Amino acid sequence: MSFADNLREIRKERQISQEELAERLGVSRQAISKWEQGSGYPETEKLLVLSQELNVSLDFLMLGETRTNANSNFITQNVITPTGKITIKSYDGKSIVNCYKVLASHVIYKAKNDEPQYWLIGVNSGAFWGEKSIVLGWYANEESIKREMDEIAEAIKSGIPAYDLQYAVKVKNNLLRVKIDTE
Repeated sequence: MSFADNLREIRKERQISQEELAERLGVSRQAISKWEQGSGYPETEKLLVLSQELNVSLDFLMLGETRTNANSNFITQNVITPTGKITIKSYDGKSIVNCYKVLASHVIYKAKNDEPQYWLIGVNSGAFWGEKSIVLGWYANEESIKREMDEIAEAIKSGIPAYDLQYAVKVKNNLLRVKIDTE
């Protein structure tokens, strides 16, 4: 496959729009479109950032293949390199965040028995004014948020591009408080 085909396929696989990718790279949406149509190529610096943003090696992005050994045989495979970033869907399913930092924190208020005690916050650098943070999930106790953090860290270390929250509790908003949804 060509660079254009690889870029289009990987971008769609990661569920990233042309607009979002353009914003991350600091280029126009039209530039992404030209690259995906094969009518142009990004500059070298943009290629490096592109491979990091898509969480793939440059070899795979450019060739769709990697060398198995010195005898120059090629195999087609998806090579994922850890970038320190991971995509996580928020607890309510309304946001998908490409996080470069994930923070666990005790909730600001004193939690009652029917309220989560911790929240998980995802931070990305895609906002115009700098970092943007979003609540990814709510947790009933310290043990569950620690397990979640351990699994997210392992996913990042393993180069897994996306992670689904495993230990977050379902919540419902009740005026200015968040309650654990037991239904």
